[in-house]
Amino acid sequence: MCVSRIQRLMTSIVLGLVLFLGMTDNVTLAIVLQAFVIIMMAIWAITNFCPSTWALKKLFPPCSWE
Repeated sequence: MCVSRIQRLMTSIVLGLVLFLGMTDNVTLAIVLQAFVIIMMAIWAITNFCPSTWALKKLFPPCSWE
């Protein structure tokens, strides 16, 4: 596994968790997690810096796209 794929999997897992929490009684936690994902994506889009990718690069190799 490489960094970009792991980061995308982590994002999809968090969004799935938000969906699950939204369907249960934990709507407040779902809103907080969704806001966190939105803020992190906005930071990534504006500055081209993703903290999760930065941290994962210390543990896993970068992707070599062909």
